[in-house]
Amino acid sequence: MEVILAENAGFCFGVKRAVETVYNEIEKNKSNVYTYGPIIHNEQVVKDLEEKGVKAIDDINVLKKCEKGTVVIRSHGVGEDVYKELEDNGFEIVDATCPFVKKIHKAVKEYSSKGYQIIITGNPDHPEVQGIIGWGDKDKITVIQNAEDAHSLSFPKGTDVCIVSQTTFNHNKFQDLVEIVDKKGYNKFVLNTICNATEVRQKEAAKVSSKVDAMIVIGGKNSSNTQKLFEICKNECENTYYIQTLDDLSIRDTGNISNVGITAGASTPNNIIEEVQKYVRNEL
Repeated sequence: MEVILAENAGFCFGVKRAVETVYNEIEKNKSNVYTYGPIIHNEQVVKDLEEKGVKAIDDINVLKKCEKGTVVIRSHGVGEDVYKELEDNGFEIVDATCPFVKKIHKAVKEYSSKGYQIIITGNPDHPEVQGIIGWGDKDKITVIQNAEDAHSLSFPKGTDVCIVSQTTFNHNKFQDLVEIVDKKGYNKFVLNTICNATEVRQKEAAKVSSKVDAMIVIGGKNSSNTQKLFEICKNECENTYYIQTLDDLSIRDTGNISNVGITAGASTPNNIIEEVQKYVRNEL
C-alpha cells in the first residue's frame, strides 16, 4: 500500500512547547502541578500527565479550593483576569500560551482600549476564543464563524472595527467573512492571525487528499484544527476517516484502494502517527 504522509502532520510549535513545559515542571519534582484546562486536545497526552500527578482544571473557583502549587497556562491561552485571580490566590504561573495567540491578546487589548468593536472569526465555545475575549471589553466583542453571522452584524456605518481570527480557523473561510464585513461600510482594521503553520497544514491536507483513494486524519475529537482538516480532506476525498488512534481505524473496501494519505492535527503525538502509518503500509 502506498502511503503519502503530509510533511506538516503532528505537533505544531506552540503545542510542542506547551507539552514540554508541563513535563519540565514535573521533572523539577514539584508537587501540585496543574494545567488550566487540558494542556492540549489529545486524550493520550492528558492521561499520561494525569498518571504523573498533573491535574487539569479549567474552573478558577475549583482551583481556589486546591492546594497551592504551579499552574501551567495551556497553549490556547486565557483571559487577562485569570492571571490576576491565580496570582491573588497564591499560585505560581508558568505561561505556555502559544506566542501566536499572545499576539492576538495584545491586539485585542490595544484596539479595544481605542474603542474599536472587536470581531473574532472562530468557534465561540473554543477555549482559545474564550481566552481572546478576556483581553477586551466583552460588550464590544463579537464572534462570527459563518456567513450568516457576518451578514447579521449591524454596527452603524463608519464604526471602527478590528478583525482577528482564531489561529486554527479555515483560511479561505476567514477571507470570505472579511469580504462580507468589508461590504458593510465599517472602518476596519484586519489582522490575519491564523497561524502560518495552520494555513500550510490545511493547504497540504487538501493537496494530499485530492490525489489519494482514502485519507486518514488523526487527532483528538475536541481538536478544532483537526476538525478543520477533516472538513478540508472530506471535500477533496469522500473516503476520509477521522480517528484519534489506530484503534479507531476501520477502512472499508480496501480492495479498491491503492494509496492512502495521512495527516494529523497539531495536538497529535508522533508515535500515534507512526503507528497508523506503519499499519496502513504493512497491513492493508
